[in-house]
This record gives sequence, C-alpha cells and structure tokens, in this order.
Amino acid sequence: MSQTKKFSLEERIAIVLYCIANNYDYSGTAVKYQVTYQNVYNWVKRYEKLGEAGLEDRRGHRKANQESRTPEEEAKIRIAQLEEKVKYQQMEIDLLKKVKELERRDWQKK
Repeated sequence: MSQTKKFSLEERIAIVLYCIANNYDYSGTAVKYQVTYQNVYNWVKRYEKLGEAGLEDRRGHRKANQESRTPEEEAKIRIAQLEEKVKYQQMEIDLLKKVKELERRDWQKK
C-alpha cells in the first residue's frame, strides 16, 4: 500500500482555486498537483458548500472540541459535549457508590 501525501490547508485552497479557475478541470488539476481526482472533486464541492472551513482537516479531533460549520454539525457537537458530560457524571456517581460501599464495609467490621 502506498503512502498518500498530506496537503496543508493552504495547498488544498490553492488546488481548489486552480481547478475552479480552469473551468472545473478535475483531472488536469489532479495531474498537475499529483493528487487523486476524487480528492480534487471532494475539495471543490466542500469549498463551494462551506468555504475555506470545508477544507480543514478535522480528523482525529473530538467532536466536543470542534467548531461547527453547519447546523447539523452544531447539533452533533452539542450531542458529543452532552455525552461527555454524562459520562463524567456517571463516573462520579460510580465513585461515590464505591466510597459508600467501602465505608459501609468498614462500619460493619467494627
């Protein structure tokens, strides 16, 4: 399996602007910048829909810590934040239950 080149945000923007300036020549742009046709196509579509924010590489980041780009993303991010909060609160509850159980055991031994 071959390694794929990673493109910075600035490089992706330049590629997209070149493609748009050349009448959406996806294949010519792909050859010129040594990137796949599919990447060029997807980047252009995301750029047209979301602007430069659509070209940001957001892989590997928790949804709870991201900025939203669309109302749907905003809802997903809010859900992720609430799920994280619920998880933390459940851990606190479990810890308090364990402490009470240990205190009860110690009291019964006396």
